[in-house]
Amino acid sequence: MARNPSDTKERLLDAFDTLLDEHGISGATLDAVAAKAGVSKGGLLYHYGSKAELIKGSLERLSSLVDEDVESMKSAGDRLHLYYLETSAEVGTPLDRSLIAASCLAQEHEDAKTALRKTREAWFDVLNDHLGDADLAMTIQLIGDGMYFNQNFGLSQDEALAHVKNVLARLGL
Repeated sequence: MARNPSDTKERLLDAFDTLLDEHGISGATLDAVAAKAGVSKGGLLYHYGSKAELIKGSLERLSSLVDEDVESMKSAGDRLHLYYLETSAEVGTPLDRSLIAASCLAQEHEDAKTALRKTREAWFDVLNDHLGDADLAMTIQLIGDGMYFNQNFGLSQDEALAHVKNVLARLGL
């Protein structure tokens, strides 16, 4: 049975992103990516001819996932800002893994910094369009950043979100 090339490419990107998270850029070698994905190095090179192509593929996937997230935000209607906050501290999702990988890559690659900047801008733009107030949109975005950061330190997402929702309700949001 022939394998689906897009499935193999996704497995390779998954392996690359995981290795970036676990071992940094130096640990995400072509050999390590191929082994983690369960393909030969030749199979990896067939889909991604170099580490630069893997990086490009990883950042393109981030862009696609962000586009999907923005569409999900928009479909939340009046709850758009709450959707953003509710999903800000989600870990282990494909988007979360892509963001972590891009953050690792940003230490050495300007393209990754640009991709992360575009991600923040996309989220900000949709929040700003929804709220009609750039300062409020930035505040919501920064609260989401804080929720994401703090979920690693014992404050549960539900607990943090309850506090934030109480404040937003007092503000009429």
